[in-house]
Amino acid sequence: MAAQSVDEKLATHPVDEKLPALKMATSGLQHVAAMYAGVVAPPLIVGAAVGLSGTDLTFLTGACLFTAGLATFLQTLGIWKIGARLPFVNGVTFAGVAPMTAVVASTHDKSDALPIIFGAVIVAGLLGFLAAPIFCKAIRFFPPVVTGSVITLIGVSLLPVAFGWAQGPNPKADDYGSTTYLTLAGITLLIVLLLRRFTTGFVKQIAVLLGLVAGTLIAIPFGVTDFSPVGEADIVGFPTPFHFGAPQFQLAAILSLCVVMVVSMTESTADMLALGEIVERPADEKTIAAGLRADTLGSAISPLFNGFMCSAFAQNIGLVAMTRIRSRYVVATGGGFLVLMGLCPMAASLIAVVPRPVLGGAGVVLFGSVAASGIQTLVRAGLDKDNNVLIVAVSLAVGIIPITAPEFYHSFPETAKIVLDSGISTGCVTAVLLNLIFNHIGKGREAQDVTHPMEAGEEIAAAH
Repeated sequence: MAAQSVDEKLATHPVDEKLPALKMATSGLQHVAAMYAGVVAPPLIVGAAVGLSGTDLTFLTGACLFTAGLATFLQTLGIWKIGARLPFVNGVTFAGVAPMTAVVASTHDKSDALPIIFGAVIVAGLLGFLAAPIFCKAIRFFPPVVTGSVITLIGVSLLPVAFGWAQGPNPKADDYGSTTYLTLAGITLLIVLLLRRFTTGFVKQIAVLLGLVAGTLIAIPFGVTDFSPVGEADIVGFPTPFHFGAPQFQLAAILSLCVVMVVSMTESTADMLALGEIVERPADEKTIAAGLRADTLGSAISPLFNGFMCSAFAQNIGLVAMTRIRSRYVVATGGGFLVLMGLCPMAASLIAVVPRPVLGGAGVVLFGSVAASGIQTLVRAGLDKDNNVLIVAVSLAVGIIPITAPEFYHSFPETAKIVLDSGISTGCVTAVLLNLIFNHIGKGREAQDVTHPMEAGEEIAAAH
């Protein structure tokens, strides 16, 4: 029995298992394929808002791939007390897109927009790194009713971007929103849906990527596919530090990205808890703190190489659950591929070839899936309680103000509008505050089962 006990202790946990080279490489590529579209979408959105040229857009995309690889190394391999050492893929978080585009919109000289964003990400990352040991203890203030509301708002906030892409590259052009562009977007969406419905395994996982390729090929006869970025890109390159200028530190932008960092840390904590259960190595407080340090340090380093805020990618957790390949070294191999792609501008430039309407069609699935993930979280939040229904209702209402009424905050100072024009930031703050008021501060009345958020409470019913 003693010998058996020793053998069990010496046995390698599947998370720490090193697979044969070929399986390691193919499985790592599968993780890259599953998250590639998610990594390149944020730089495309922000780069387009800034008005970057095709060459600079390619550079920004490659930089985000490179920094995603570095962040994945930190998370999977770890150093000191940094890294959850679980099969996590890290990349640019969607949560930062809306606040970053708000920063771009409020910056008069667009050449200053990226330096301001990079400065805000650096500060948010460093503050998040210092707060990681405390945050993992305060996670009780971010229950599913809060995180679900925020994730839903992330998807809803990004959907208008996909709709804009579907109408064409230039809003001022006469053919903007033409039937040609909308047809290409619809065809791409249909291809992605068919692949998701009628394929399995690896092909199903990369349905969005295959949809982008197919949509681009179909767009060639329409004359809307531009291959010039590939011809102008170098085969080998390095993301030069501070390519777009030295970071600038603007208080409003920093506050906005700090809110995003809180959202990102909340999502990563939830992802670590979920992945820990899947790989049968439950994430304790120490693991969560180490994982958050990797997220935040990766985010702080990322702007040095012209990248954005990083966090764990939830879609790769689903891939681990489906394949049952739990080795963190497989994901680290995927991180290596991301670094290599970031060092090959020609590979990064391929995404710049994809026409905007094609991106729009795929974006409907991509961004809609984020909103759907938030709804799935809300389902587990206990919406049969009137307190939670009101938290969700008001948080979503506040969060969609910048989408449905873009001029709502027009009389506020420009610095305040950077935060207010981000529905994700305002929605998150609202959800946290309402959750504290309704579910933490004081005893209050017990939440009642309701069928409608405006149903009369217990005291009112008794009075009648």
